[in-house]
Amino acid sequence: MRARYGVPLGITAAAAAGLVYAAGIEVRSFRLRRVTVPVLPAGMRPLRVLQVSDIHMVSGQHKKRRWLQSLAGLRPDFVINSGDNLSDTEAVPEVLDALGPLMDFPGAYVFGSNDYYGPKFRNPGRYLIEKVQGKHGLNGQGPAVGVPHNPWEELRDGFDAAGWLGLSNSRGTLKIDGYEIAFTGLDDPHILRDRYARVAGGRDTGADFSIGLVHAPYLRSLDAFTADGYPLILAGHTHGGQLCIPFYGALVTNCDLDTDRVKGLSTHTAGEHTSYLHVSAGCGANRYTPVRFACPPEATLLTLVERER
Repeated sequence: MRARYGVPLGITAAAAAGLVYAAGIEVRSFRLRRVTVPVLPAGMRPLRVLQVSDIHMVSGQHKKRRWLQSLAGLRPDFVINSGDNLSDTEAVPEVLDALGPLMDFPGAYVFGSNDYYGPKFRNPGRYLIEKVQGKHGLNGQGPAVGVPHNPWEELRDGFDAAGWLGLSNSRGTLKIDGYEIAFTGLDDPHILRDRYARVAGGRDTGADFSIGLVHAPYLRSLDAFTADGYPLILAGHTHGGQLCIPFYGALVTNCDLDTDRVKGLSTHTAGEHTSYLHVSAGCGANRYTPVRFACPPEATLLTLVERER
């Protein structure tokens, strides 16, 4: 009996322990990651950029709200919100409360699919199946159907009232300590709302520095930003893989980006140009899959410094 059932029971116990850890501990183990990016023109002082992404707020997530509020103590030069703030149609007030202290700083944002649409249960195994089939999330499919629509307009109005730049298929600038920082943003490629043609034409050469911003780092968006000469691209969406294998990494990215660049700082090349790319692993999870394993929830403080000569 022991020889027959010992191993299966041991595997079951280990899997159960892993699930308890992923759902009860790691998913709430918020942390700050710090990254230095050598990307600024000569003569500019370092800029501290706080990127928050994929909050996926559900009503009652008090620890997440307090942690997000505490990030204001970092006193960044500006804040980037790269989308997917919601995982609950009733959570807009809690998102605005959580980000309230950060909205005292200049900021810019784009939306992701979960800002527009409420969550729907989806078998996590489908991500692996779609990867094998060469599909990438909803990309290439029609608009979401059979899901609730989130009150994203209330979220937009709250961000806009604080002076944050809405960058869904648009451009904008912020004045930061005498510097002009130009932004070009796209609506979410994951649900085919990106319209690069509306913002094409290259970075703003009259600004001191330019940044490309998109929620989901699909290659077509990264290629377009890079070919147009943007030195830095910021994105989210991937959750860093969300469920990763220790010492191996992510299995999927839920887009056509390779798993080697599923989170953190890397580079992207298109034609003769190369851009720095930072993909945030985000600090939340879909309410129907509230687990993270070997990929803790995070925000990132990026320190932009002079590029190497």
